[in-house]
Amino acid sequence: MPKRTGAQIIWECLVNEGVTTVFGYPGGAILPAYDAILDYPTIQHVLVRHEQGAAHMADGYARASGQVGVAIATSGPGATNLVTGIATAMMDSSPVVCITGQVPSKLIGYDAFQETDITGITLPITKHNYLVTRVEDIMPTIKEAFHLAKSGRPGPVLVDITKDAQQASIEWEWDPKPVKIRGYRPSRPVTSAQLSKATELIRASKRPVILAGQGVIQSNGMKELIAFAELLNAPIAMTLLGLGGVPASHRLNLGMMGMHGEAWVNHAIQGADLLMAFGMRFDDRVTGNTKTYAPHARKLHVDIDPSEINKNVTADAAIVGDLRETLKDLIEVLEPADHTPWLEHIESMKGDAAVRDIQTLPDTGHLYAAHVINDIWRITEGKAIVVTDVGQHQMWEAQYYHHETPRSLITSGGLGTMGFALPAAIGAKMACPDAEVWVIVGDGGFQMTQAELTTAAQEGIKINVAIINNGYLGMVRQWQEFFYERRYSSTPLRSPDFVKIADAHGLAGFRVEKRGDVEDVVQRARSTDGTILIDFRVEQEDSVYPMVPAGADLDAMIRRPEPSVLAETGADPI
Repeated sequence: MPKRTGAQIIWECLVNEGVTTVFGYPGGAILPAYDAILDYPTIQHVLVRHEQGAAHMADGYARASGQVGVAIATSGPGATNLVTGIATAMMDSSPVVCITGQVPSKLIGYDAFQETDITGITLPITKHNYLVTRVEDIMPTIKEAFHLAKSGRPGPVLVDITKDAQQASIEWEWDPKPVKIRGYRPSRPVTSAQLSKATELIRASKRPVILAGQGVIQSNGMKELIAFAELLNAPIAMTLLGLGGVPASHRLNLGMMGMHGEAWVNHAIQGADLLMAFGMRFDDRVTGNTKTYAPHARKLHVDIDPSEINKNVTADAAIVGDLRETLKDLIEVLEPADHTPWLEHIESMKGDAAVRDIQTLPDTGHLYAAHVINDIWRITEGKAIVVTDVGQHQMWEAQYYHHETPRSLITSGGLGTMGFALPAAIGAKMACPDAEVWVIVGDGGFQMTQAELTTAAQEGIKINVAIINNGYLGMVRQWQEFFYERRYSSTPLRSPDFVKIADAHGLAGFRVEKRGDVEDVVQRARSTDGTILIDFRVEQEDSVYPMVPAGADLDAMIRRPEPSVLAETGADPI
């Protein structure tokens, strides 16, 4: 057997795991690995400008491709800078492996230069993590890390490898045997008792609603879900991370539920007699007040993670297992059903939604974020991968960019990480080089990771960055407007000249202040080589509607004022 250093074994393992791209930043404790990568030309290393960017890029890569994303950093501050990105991946069940260097094993615990207990720090925000001090343990640990990251409920795994383990040598060859971890059961077969209870609830239902989460996409169960819904003629409500799992244009797709979901969707949930929750976790932004959530409905919960069952909402029946296989099992035993009266009732609940929609309001010369996002959707024909940051623009994207395909919306859901969008979009573009990728980001979140523009420039990739620039930390300002008597504490935001920022990074930038200019500039951006930045100067005191106040009943929504009321008060249409 040939001899390999620990550093070489790291890259040998990544090659054998099918990795072609890693995102990272070098430093002393990981330097042996960075020296060794020069001998592995099949792996492209993307040099980030901040390690947080590496974690978000690996996350975006994973979400866009369905494969494991890889980030690499040195010890101490390099490792701790990954933490926000790791927590983001954990909350959203994204398969990421982070490899960090650690000080030599004999110095651990002595406060050596750039020493940090990164396994201790990341214990609550990883699916699992490891400290490797022996070269012999590098391969089995990395193999386990990949297996854990992508199996069962996906999630981030961290592997911390001491510098001396990277420098040591052993006779080595790749072990192709599958990983087996004692006590780890990533999936479970559906039992006949579980299936029987579920079908009993489904057959008895007159007003069912399917709640489709990200698990639909991660299990590749999109076709099965549509077949199941069509078999029952049952409506589907989507979570934010589930968008794209069912085409927005499908007749049974009601749209997004929850705090900023469509009003008729929330009313349908509150009036249902059965909720079928598929691959979703009943997040508080979805349920509102759990004591009054869907009070007339029995609940069927299907999820691969047993810890989610009965955690937030009590289930009347539950199946722990792979969603795609579970849907196949249900389809086999269920008969066709017709819930046309229920669907017609939901349709009638849309009421005045059309006249309240900003798209139908007259053009007053103002530029609104909803106009920008809807125009981008129309111009791209809904075929782009859109990566958003967190805030108002994120909700407007979910409302006004209609996703037809899975993995076409990449966004930070559970953690709500500002600064996510730009680096995650770079990762998505590296995963899908032929895709059109748009970044939709606020002026606040963009400034947190704007240095990664140079990463995009250095890599020569093409993404389009749409900054929804309203001069505020928009969603916080909205809460201050609704609940704090417009006391705008620390939300007015001064920004640099974003067009000049683009130029400083060697990129092209445009500015748009009128709706009539949106299409021309978007088309110019699409046809121009390299990463393009567009500064959309939108209406400042714009709000996302509907809105369920935190802790309120799901159907207690703040709605957009009717045009007639606005006309009487002389208020702006938003």
